[in-house]
Amino acid sequence: VQLQASGGGLVQPGGSLRLSCVASGFNMDAYAIGWFRQAPGKEREVVAVSTWRHDNIYYADSVKGRFTISRDNAKNTLYLQMNSLKPEDTAVYYCVADASYRTLVGGRAPRYMGQGTLVTVSS
Repeated sequence: VQLQASGGGLVQPGGSLRLSCVASGFNMDAYAIGWFRQAPGKEREVVAVSTWRHDNIYYADSVKGRFTISRDNAKNTLYLQMNSLKPEDTAVYYCVADASYRTLVGGRAPRYMGQGTLVTVSS
């Protein structure tokens, strides 16, 4: 089982990035899936979570209106479109999956977590 995230990098404030996460070894369409992030010296936090039907979506208040989570179950791929990026969005972003949507929204340890991709927002 693997969650391979990509798309991180250095971007200026106000810029955009799109993160991707390809799942292998399990069928993503049976899981809630989302993104956590961890900034240097800070605790890990929930960014966005989607149910497997994409009919229930959670966003952290800090990213509402700027980030959009989407998924392509046919490709076993999760995306996070990040717009209007701010320096405080700088963190390692991890894609996560669990059978329980509430587990992810609650920020509890997910069943699967990828290796992370670094996003740096700086001028």
